[in-house]
Amino acid sequence: MAPYLKGGSAIDFASGLGGNSIYLAELGYDMTAVDISEVAIDYVQEQAAKRGLNISATVTDLTKERTFLKGHKHDLAVMTYYLDRSLFPLVKQVIKDNGYLFFETFYKHKTAVNGHVSSQYKLDTNELLKEFGNWKVLFFEENEQEGRQTIFCQKKNEL
Repeated sequence: MAPYLKGGSAIDFASGLGGNSIYLAELGYDMTAVDISEVAIDYVQEQAAKRGLNISATVTDLTKERTFLKGHKHDLAVMTYYLDRSLFPLVKQVIKDNGYLFFETFYKHKTAVNGHVSSQYKLDTNELLKEFGNWKVLFFEENEQEGRQTIFCQKKNEL
């Protein structure tokens, strides 16, 4: 995926301790990191300051607060190991035409080792392909052993 990561603006939904945000900021992205955990966001802010990275980190409950995203468009959106299907339309809106989405989280598979995760937080088989099927899919994987589904796709121009 590295050849597609050319900088610009990016958002990391449910960023946690900011591993993705830090990595992308080091590649030159102007990052927005959002997470419900004040401890996590404090850590992201500390790391950004320590490393001189351009990361705007905000404590936000994505289940309740979404208005802060209105009118903002990003070249890249990242969401890992967080699933709230009601965010799908918003994720699609905040990505610029020809922008990218990287999404990875648990999915339902009988042999997966993710039994500790509630089924409501797991994707169905091919769910991300169905949800983003009208985008250009650059990478898709369902890892049955880990119970992980991953997609990297590009939003097509809206005419």
